[in-house]
Amino acid sequence: MPRKARGKSSTGTYHTIVRGVGQKDIFHDKEDRKRYLEILTKVKHTTPYTLLGYCLMTNHVHLLIKEGQDAIGKVMGSIGISYAYWYNKKYQRVGHLFQDRYKSENVEDEGYLLTVLRYIHQNPVQANMVKAVGDYPWSSYRAYIENDKKTYPEPLVDPRIVMDIFKSNNKDAIRQFMEFTETENEDRCLDEDGIIRVTDNEAQEHLLTLLKGLSSEDLRNMKKSQRNELLREMKSVEGISIRQIERLTGIGRNIIANA
Repeated sequence: MPRKARGKSSTGTYHTIVRGVGQKDIFHDKEDRKRYLEILTKVKHTTPYTLLGYCLMTNHVHLLIKEGQDAIGKVMGSIGISYAYWYNKKYQRVGHLFQDRYKSENVEDEGYLLTVLRYIHQNPVQANMVKAVGDYPWSSYRAYIENDKKTYPEPLVDPRIVMDIFKSNNKDAIRQFMEFTETENEDRCLDEDGIIRVTDNEAQEHLLTLLKGLSSEDLRNMKKSQRNELLREMKSVEGISIRQIERLTGIGRNIIANA
């Protein structure tokens, strides 16, 4: 069956996500993540693009990219092929590293540009990996608030397009950017499996309906077969992610994924 053509962004800006095949990890250590960032920089020299934001999670990557002369597909293809080749050689494996094609959504205006960037930077917080956005070392957040060009070189991330949306005074723009990024929200953007996610409040309502008066503690103390049946029902609700179920029930991610 032919693949559906992607819609073209009028601004040339896209929020893209790539994830490991079968949701397996694509980063295992610091070297892997550093190599991916090096490849992002290298591809910029051969297939020029502007990187507005990124976040390297464990089994997926968020990128906020403004394409140049070459289409986004060529950029993403170059990045994916380069990293997969290096990864397979390092870990002595063969076969696909990434699941299907990358997922993408168009970013058509400044408001949504800021929303997507906040969503990307808050990903590790939402996944309970860190308590604050600035605590996570593998995102572009510090490129916006620090002048550490050795760790976050400007050739990799270009903050100017985003910072120009805030006030022109640099210090004031940084303060506004930090306040905006750290504000609690219910942003709904493209998630790693390519669908729009429901908010935690909406997910909570779905889970309460499925539990029929039972509490999360009741769920955790159930017999395995009964618990897994309910977990499968939760995972089948469109828009609810495994990490949301983990947060709302207190049950470990691996248990949920294997139910």
